[in-house]
Amino acid sequence: MQTAYIGMGGNLASSAGAPEATLAAAALKLESLGRVARRSSLYSTAPVGFASQPRFVNAVVELETALGPRELLEGLQAIEQEFGRDRSAGIANGPRTLDLDILLFGEVKISEPGLEVPHPRLTERAFVLAPLNEIAAEVVVPGREKCVGELLVSHVSKSRHGAPGVVEDSKTESDAVVRIQSDTWDAR
Repeated sequence: MQTAYIGMGGNLASSAGAPEATLAAAALKLESLGRVARRSSLYSTAPVGFASQPRFVNAVVELETALGPRELLEGLQAIEQEFGRDRSAGIANGPRTLDLDILLFGEVKISEPGLEVPHPRLTERAFVLAPLNEIAAEVVVPGREKCVGELLVSHVSKSRHGAPGVVEDSKTESDAVVRIQSDTWDAR
């Protein structure tokens, strides 16, 4: 068994409902690929790149799996499709019902067409680092030789110079990564 960390996000309703409900239903579907050991809280985040779209809801889950990285990716993409994700009809970084990314897969580094682990933009995105830090602060990111917590601190210190920050409530800047409460999501 390997431990994989899966980034989850969405900003459009799916057949399961609003993005929060979609992430909750998708987390249950992840059980078909392994065992969900932990979930971060949900975070509301500003879109990256294509700004003219709704805010995203993001989370990270820890998944214990017997699948290899490629098989896991294929399983994640099948779950995305089940929730209405159409990768062929979108704008890069555009709106979507569900996005599932392999952030980390044990201590493995992979660089293949269509599969790069650790996720290539993991260290650049507070919407990934904040929830990942919540459940895996001490995990070392292969190739970076720093743990997730250190990478988040580094990102936040850079954020003080103009980039979005990480906050605990919604009373701050609109582009921040904000932890949210949800009746449909159970952080565990």
